Amino acid sequence: MILKKRYLLLLSLSLSLAAQHAPADKQTKSVLIMNATAHLGNGQVIQNSAIGFKDGKLTLVADATKIRLAQGTYDTTIDATGKHVYPGFIAPNSTLGLVEIDAIKSSDDESEIGDFNPNVRGIVAYNAESKVIETVRPNGILIAQITPRGGIISGASSVVHLDSWNWQDAIMKENDGIHMNFPSSFNRGGRWAEPGASNLNKNYAKQIDETRAFLTNAKSYIADPGKDRNLIFESTKSLFDGTQTLFIHATAELQIVDAINLAVESGIKKTVIVGGFEAYKVADMLKKHNVGVLLQRVHEMPENDDDDVNLPYKMAKMLVDKGILVGLENSGSMERMNTRNLPFLAGTCAAYGLDREQALQLITSNTAKLLNIDAMCGTLEEGKDATLFVSEGDALDMRTNKLTQAFIQGKLLNLDNHQSKLNTIYKKKYNQ
Repeated sequence: MILKKRYLLLLSLSLSLAAQHAPADKQTKSVLIMNATAHLGNGQVIQNSAIGFKDGKLTLVADATKIRLAQGTYDTTIDATGKHVYPGFIAPNSTLGLVEIDAIKSSDDESEIGDFNPNVRGIVAYNAESKVIETVRPNGILIAQITPRGGIISGASSVVHLDSWNWQDAIMKENDGIHMNFPSSFNRGGRWAEPGASNLNKNYAKQIDETRAFLTNAKSYIADPGKDRNLIFESTKSLFDGTQTLFIHATAELQIVDAINLAVESGIKKTVIVGGFEAYKVADMLKKHNVGVLLQRVHEMPENDDDDVNLPYKMAKMLVDKGILVGLENSGSMERMNTRNLPFLAGTCAAYGLDREQALQLITSNTAKLLNIDAMCGTLEEGKDATLFVSEGDALDMRTNKLTQAFIQGKLLNLDNHQSKLNTIYKKKYNQ
């Protein structure tokens, strides 16, 4: 059995390497994209745009009908007439690169044992050569927040761009936040195909007290470290000085209320709710404490029997209307494989009430703000990273989102992947 597992692992790794292509070279020639409809990611649209970038940075974002450029200003010009330009989409709360094959333990490095692991850094386990990563880029997902799982405090996430040799090359923002799985007041029974009844979690108050005690002790240690160094407590320092965000994974109303109260009581400066299915019920509290929401996958069934069947599709609109900063995340079953569908989650939010440019913000500028990377990316603005793509149609519609070019920090990406190669092979076989 052990030999069989080793054989399967070696086979999967060899297939991964065989399908892998080298990351793109650093930008050396300046690029100008002309005549496309530019969706800036901040709600604005330029119908006939001029988008220029040099040395990995955007140098021009303008209406092409209102400017005049000297010949030779840019080395390469792309005529994108009839096409659309977007900022690269951002996938938060992701385990891309942390697991390759769920059934093979040795390729799964998404969690550590223990309940309180703020010192765990998910980025050091990130596999930049994951085959899954190259399947998300053709839909415009160019940036991800790599997030550990497990325990009450899972560890620190980092933000990466999705084209690199290794985790060191990939980093955009290291240790951007620490993730907490807030205790649930209910335990759900049943299996995936047979939902069971929800039972009251009798240990709910005790689990909150344990979490509160941990944060209190950590804060006390930071104020007076003493002689004995405690790396676990030490790793929480940035939560209390505001340089890191506490991402609290919570879905139910009571969970969210108790989580925010605990964060405020503990002196946490920045908090974001991840999941937030019932966040719309406490929108006023979220707004009062300036807490944003990374909304759970909207292509899901309602949580409760008496919920509106379309509630998951409407939640983004409900929160945005309340003035909450909202982004979209895609955790859940087969989350890594489903990362490619992130833009279509935003498309569903547009179909259920949001303006199309507002829906785009859910996976661009809003998420960039929630991850504190908005100075680098999230919108098409001069001075920001040239991380963007050109699509033949609406990038939020799976029928028309077909990328022709994509760039990360000005580097032109190879958008081939294992599936596109198979498509080419079998078209040739059947003379299509």
